[in-house]
Amino acid sequence: MRDDHAAFVGSIPEYYDRILVPLIFEEYAKDIASRLRRPQSAVLELACGTGAVTKQLLGVLAPAGRITATDLNHAMLDLAGGKVGDTRIDWRPANATNLPFDDGVFDAVVCQFGWMFFPDKAAAMREARRVLKSGGRLLYNVWDRISNCPVYFEVNAAVHDYFPKDAPAFYEVPFSMPDIGEHRRLMDEAGFRNASIEVVGYDGARMTASEMADGIVRGSPTVAEIEQRGGDVAEVVDYIARRLEKHFGGAPFSSPMRAIVCSADAP
Repeated sequence: MRDDHAAFVGSIPEYYDRILVPLIFEEYAKDIASRLRRPQSAVLELACGTGAVTKQLLGVLAPAGRITATDLNHAMLDLAGGKVGDTRIDWRPANATNLPFDDGVFDAVVCQFGWMFFPDKAAAMREARRVLKSGGRLLYNVWDRISNCPVYFEVNAAVHDYFPKDAPAFYEVPFSMPDIGEHRRLMDEAGFRNASIEVVGYDGARMTASEMADGIVRGSPTVAEIEQRGGDVAEVVDYIARRLEKHFGGAPFSSPMRAIVCSADAP
């Protein structure tokens, strides 16, 4: 994975939070938080983004519990900290493949749609195991293959149509871990036990094709890839919106998504 595929900077966090969170992340945030045992005293969140899951995790904390919410992107952390203001949350920059925490200090490690972006996925899994207490819980999700997420499938096709020779490649990254066997192997090799894997589908908020296209492009590093190729971002957004409207209609519609939800215990 290239570094620029993980660069959620500039105006990206605002579009991500305003459009993509309700469109594809919010229902999964509720789902992943609901899977944690209650109450939790010390929760580590990896790749917290703008805090969609962090906000939900507050509901599973013990009275004196704390959440350490981490991300590599300072802009995402800044937005999250301003939006989810709670003294029980510590917002910290951290690299999931080399965590700045002692061994065995967390009851749970949670990561929503971040594992695909870690350059060394096995190292991130080993680090998650290292910082968990015995009996601690690992819980994370990734997107299923892009063909099972129809709006993004059409967006990716439209981008490739618009740039037939050198298409922006960001959308390959979020949908790059659909192999259930890979997740079971990663958890097993890191020493986890009781691994469980489930495919879960949700529809997000209903939006127009234009709103979706604007958020999906401007809320991800795709916007930078378009600019690097000399493309007009507004023109590309309009091109994608017209394709979405052709396939899904002119009225507001939802974006059906499928995710792979993984969990395991630290021995």
